[in-house]
Amino acid sequence: SLNVQGGSHQPYMYKAKAYKRNDTSTIEVDDIELTRLVLEGKHLSYEELRSEQQNLSFSVLEQEMKEQRGIENLGKDVLKTLDLYTDKEGYNNAAAILADQNKFPGIDIARFGDTISVIKKRVIFDQMSILSDYSKTIDLYRDYYKYEIVDGAKRKSVEMIPEPAFREAIANV
Repeated sequence: SLNVQGGSHQPYMYKAKAYKRNDTSTIEVDDIELTRLVLEGKHLSYEELRSEQQNLSFSVLEQEMKEQRGIENLGKDVLKTLDLYTDKEGYNNAAAILADQNKFPGIDIARFGDTISVIKKRVIFDQMSILSDYSKTIDLYRDYYKYEIVDGAKRKSVEMIPEPAFREAIANV
């Protein structure tokens, strides 16, 4: 059997088109995948790149750090420790995603009726801290997919979708 090791200058180009291996075949990649592969070849991720936005505030992150870690002041030293800021580059994209306001798309939620042609409610959370996106999405989940049934003297909580599964799906989007 023949074993070929990956090269150090990925992605691989042929006649100005980029390709990657997919199982036993080679496929052409689109522009988004090409960008990801270029960053991966340089051992970088999108989150590590310098943010176009440098005038950022972090009150949502600061509140979360206070509640979860007891950190009272989210200064530059803490942001450096979290790999969100460097003196040389400033804020990176990970910082921008966590910032109170940003230019990133967020979460688009639709509640359908009997068919996907019927949209009963649609809410879009965007251009805000991903922590706010997540929190507001969980609140909507609890409004839509959790309810109680009272049967005589007993009260039973019902989840149409298990909350841990919903949280995991949102966190991994």
